[in-house]
Amino acid sequence: MRIVLQRVLKADVKIEGKVHGAIDHGYMALVGFKNEDDEKILEKMAEKVVHLRVFEDDQGKMNRSLLDVGGSILSISQFTLYADCKKGRRPSFIEAAKPDISSPLYDRFNEILRSYVPVETGIFGADMKVSLINDGPVTIILDSDEIIKK
Repeated sequence: MRIVLQRVLKADVKIEGKVHGAIDHGYMALVGFKNEDDEKILEKMAEKVVHLRVFEDDQGKMNRSLLDVGGSILSISQFTLYADCKKGRRPSFIEAAKPDISSPLYDRFNEILRSYVPVETGIFGADMKVSLINDGPVTIILDSDEIIKK
């Protein structure tokens, strides 16, 4: 599982020209799964997301978590996080989990996140237009292979 977190002042996702999800202060999270992923990693990754201290405290240090600042998450499914660009000019997506695997994992991941903070989403597999105002900018990449020792 890979997650790209962007600290945002606000973010929204439009589908067919209509806002489907929108947040103010928090994270815009791009979420992708690979073939070997299963539910065992979801809780650990969700905990990492909500407890990661990348929001500024009163001294301007990144010392506060999403929970500390009362932030929200805009979660967007993103299979292209597993693009393999080593050969040729067209990325391969062989590592990316197929929708029958990744869609239920994505839904369950968002349920777990919602037990901590408000979460808005796009629609899995839809053509989405995402807008955001990056705060910082702060962008963090989380990979379950690095975070969870197997």
